[in-house]
Amino acid sequence: MRRAASGRRFGLARGRLEGESPTMQRGASERHFGMDWLRIGAFQLLILYHVGMAFVPWDYHVKVASLDWVSIPMQLTSPWRLSLLFVVSGYASAALLGRSAGAGAFLRQRMARLGLPLLFGMIVVVPPQPWVQLVTQHGYEAGFASFLAHDYFRFRTIAGIAMPGWMHLWFVAYLIAYTLVLGLGHALPARWREMLRRGGERLFAGPQILIVGIAFVWWTRIRLIPGWEDTHNLVDDWSAHAHYLGMFLFGVLLRGSAPMMRTIARWWKLAALLAIGGYLVLAGLEYRHPGPAPLPPAMRPLLWAARAVESWAAIVALIGLADRYANRDHRWRATLAEAVFPCYLVHQTIILLVGYWLRGSAIGLLAQFLILIAATLAGCWLFYLAGRRIEPLRPLIGLKRLPGPGAARLRPATA
Repeated sequence: MRRAASGRRFGLARGRLEGESPTMQRGASERHFGMDWLRIGAFQLLILYHVGMAFVPWDYHVKVASLDWVSIPMQLTSPWRLSLLFVVSGYASAALLGRSAGAGAFLRQRMARLGLPLLFGMIVVVPPQPWVQLVTQHGYEAGFASFLAHDYFRFRTIAGIAMPGWMHLWFVAYLIAYTLVLGLGHALPARWREMLRRGGERLFAGPQILIVGIAFVWWTRIRLIPGWEDTHNLVDDWSAHAHYLGMFLFGVLLRGSAPMMRTIARWWKLAALLAIGGYLVLAGLEYRHPGPAPLPPAMRPLLWAARAVESWAAIVALIGLADRYANRDHRWRATLAEAVFPCYLVHQTIILLVGYWLRGSAIGLLAQFLILIAATLAGCWLFYLAGRRIEPLRPLIGLKRLPGPGAARLRPATA
């Protein structure tokens, strides 16, 4: 690369002309800031999506309103939002594994960083959620204190809701399971791991990255167990595991793979067009058949095909966009990246409690939507800021214990 030291922007632009990504330009082992920003953005989209779930005529734990038209914009992220979270989690997990002193150290660190917050969440953060759902949808009459004292910790099911439960924290439980798979895979002989890596890179080289990915999503969601429904039950959610574990492992493979980043840099624009096309089909189906009623059987193959196309193509397009336009650092990146997990832990509880308060109010729907967004973002940020300042809480909300007194203890981790 000519003038790489003196002209970073020129070097990146030159890399585009040669079909290379920034990862190719700086080395596959270096930190990819674009993937950090993609992780931050993915979790922010999830918060916005869950706020929207309070207004859409789909199943959710609390309903502020039920508006058919809201389903149309929701389809813009519905097919791929969770898949993207597992891809970026796989990418980040591979980076952490590469910096660890072996698979054992990696697994111990990840179990602490994921397992403790999961237990803390189930005991402290999650309980208001099933209470709100029982009160608003099943006629439960007891107050929250009585619910905690007599029902939540009795290990039983009320109105189909298992308690104590993980609710939205199912994602953390699944991530723990997939992390164990990654750790066990790292115990394979190095020659086998290299063979698997090279095979994966060949599988996703060239335009077949789109064909293989779309076919994979369609097979796991339509052929394996038709319906695209997740149970969030770790032991029997086979279609979800096939899909999400595949996405997680794709993220693992992507970490440090210059050939795959080069392929994405070449094909992400076509992927974006395919994703838009898939969304337009889904939006048209929602417009023609509004409401929660199932589509006519003749229309369902089109629905599943459009979801598979949008699900995978959007992921490839977003990675390409992050690589092309967001692969640079910023003084807020480390703080925002550190805040992601604590905000994820608490966001749905805030949405349900504020949504419960808004139900039946005379406030207009637009104002209710804006209040939910503002309250959720503010509550998440306060939860993070308070938790990072209270040393015993840091590991419970997924933050590292930081050595040293004063301001050094509040410096965001860079991992």
